[in-house]
Amino acid sequence: MKTLEAFAPSLRCAAFDFDGVFTDNSVYVSETGEEFVRCSRADGIGLAVLRALGICCVVISTEKNPVVAARCRKLGIEFRQNCDDKVAALSEFLAAEGISMAETSFLGNDVNDLAVLSRVGFPAAVQDAFPAVLQVARWVGQCRGGHGAVREFCEFIAIARQGTKL
Repeated sequence: MKTLEAFAPSLRCAAFDFDGVFTDNSVYVSETGEEFVRCSRADGIGLAVLRALGICCVVISTEKNPVVAARCRKLGIEFRQNCDDKVAALSEFLAAEGISMAETSFLGNDVNDLAVLSRVGFPAAVQDAFPAVLQVARWVGQCRGGHGAVREFCEFIAIARQGTKL
């Protein structure tokens, strides 16, 4: 099993779940049924650093809510949402980019991430991920989902890749 330091030179794509990773897994619902989520603004800088290192970034989410698309567009990253099969969605995205699963990391938090976590080269989890996810992760962050977990993972990759903090 490779550490991130050993894996970092071959990393070409960082993939992420959305709910519970970019968000704190909470949902706010208005009286009209409109949903809102909470995200950390700090994540954007981390994603920009990965792109500058030549690492593509993509969100793979089962969520149908348009907030996924809105946040990803704001951050300037690719996304696939409403995915019943995260492995198939990520495989299709990677094939179009010419990247293998072995060259990909995935940051997840819940049991619907287990299949994709078991297929990527470097599975990772946020601090408050469900126990089954924590068991398969090679890296577990200090931050909870929605509280800078994406930024933390991006910084860890950047340090492993180039030896410096963001």
